[in-house]
Amino acid sequence: MPTYEFRCKACGSTFDVKRSMDQASAPAPCPNGHEDTVKLLTMAGLGGKADTPAGGGGGGGGCCGGGCCG
Repeated sequence: MPTYEFRCKACGSTFDVKRSMDQASAPAPCPNGHEDTVKLLTMAGLGGKADTPAGGGGGGGGCCGGGCCG
């Protein structure tokens, strides 16, 4: 089940809520009892592959992989 991060507008605390994706936008009360909260945008898991540094070896360009060093 995904975890969503919320922030309380009244006290400024942030907290996590585990819930199904179809409930992602539902309101979540603050653990301190406040009702005015907002869901924060998280970027985890939205990027592409990052297993090889740009220009670093590994056969796809850059030094020692693209045929430029020889």
